[in-house]
Amino acid sequence: MKGTIFNIQPYSLHDGPGIRTIVFLKGCPLRCQWCANPESQLAYPQVYLDGQKCIRDKGCALCDGACPHAALRDGALDHSRCTGCGDCLSLCPAQALGVYGEQVEAEAVLDTVERESVFFAHDDGGLTLSGGEPFYQGEFALALLRGAKRRRIHTAAETCGHCDPAILREAAANLDYILYDIKTMDEEVHRRFTGQGNRLILDNLELLFREFPTLPKHIRTPVIPGVNDSVEAIGDILRFLAGRENCTYELLPYHRFGEGKYALLGRPAPQFPKAVDPNRLDALRSLCQQMGVSDAT
Repeated sequence: MKGTIFNIQPYSLHDGPGIRTIVFLKGCPLRCQWCANPESQLAYPQVYLDGQKCIRDKGCALCDGACPHAALRDGALDHSRCTGCGDCLSLCPAQALGVYGEQVEAEAVLDTVERESVFFAHDDGGLTLSGGEPFYQGEFALALLRGAKRRRIHTAAETCGHCDPAILREAAANLDYILYDIKTMDEEVHRRFTGQGNRLILDNLELLFREFPTLPKHIRTPVIPGVNDSVEAIGDILRFLAGRENCTYELLPYHRFGEGKYALLGRPAPQFPKAVDPNRLDALRSLCQQMGVSDAT
């Protein structure tokens, strides 16, 4: 079983209990306008060119004519022609050319994770699948989770919830913990800012509450100014979660750390909103307390 990943990050403290090794899978059905990981959206490898590293102005032209698809010309990368094969990478002495994503075998990924087990074996840490949306590559994600359980590795996954219910159901049977995003309860707002409605997401979360009541569920809301940073929007989410068992909640102020990646991929950066007002965030956290849904931050 092979799939496409774009990173394996050891020693993470924020993506599940204990110390985690995170495997980032490529591909996502959403196109959130604030996305900090645009390299995660497509499910195949993508070559990028970092103009700040390029030494063409010093006389280097080793990449000229190197691409059989004519994607590299005059020190520029035409992303519409690039197939992501990566044959050009070894030609660049300045390492200005790189690739987001590689195809790997599930067992090779699990071997890497298991080597990190010295860090997480004694504190409920383990493997976390992330993305993108890990269940976009459903069969590959399931192969990783099944393999991790065979190796007695604690399993977690971060999901936007927009996935095949059958994949989610089997994943949940192999998960010890799940992190689940709810961005808004408003169908039209969700569609406007992510490109997809939220009906499947909410139905899938109900599936988890109904069929896997003992699975710990950590619900998260990325707080986006102008999208869902109102008392009304967060209040709707809190009412939906009130009284749920084995459920914690967290408000995540969004960040702009991924803004520079858009240029590397030849894409215009979206109009990122301004930073979250600290006073507004405090008010939303107070609302969580008032409605009996504890904010885990």
